[in-house]
Amino acid sequence: MTETVILTEAAAFHVKEMMRENEEENAFLRVAVHGGGCSGLSYGMGFTHEIEQQDVTLSQHGITIVVSKDDAPILNGTEIDYKQSLMGGGFTINNPNAIASCGCGSSFRTATKVGTPENC
Repeated sequence: MTETVILTEAAAFHVKEMMRENEEENAFLRVAVHGGGCSGLSYGMGFTHEIEQQDVTLSQHGITIVVSKDDAPILNGTEIDYKQSLMGGGFTINNPNAIASCGCGSSFRTATKVGTPENC
């Protein structure tokens, strides 16, 4: 299987740190797409202990990443990184499939998936 999501070393470091802080060392990182946001789709990341039949999994930098088969084509080639700046740090998501996004940067749409846009 082609890697659906690319997790950088910096992002993996912070995911592992969050797992330790939240006592979730045995969890998996679920990356998902949800309807909503001003452009129609938004990203979701969280910890899960369940791998469903419709999920695909991959492992990078010691993290098992779980993505639903429905979300995999939308997320294919997406890079999750962690950037640090004077204002603090946070995860950044670069999705090559996104053709439009809103000013906040957390909402997007692709050529084949519009989602459910909301008012900003």
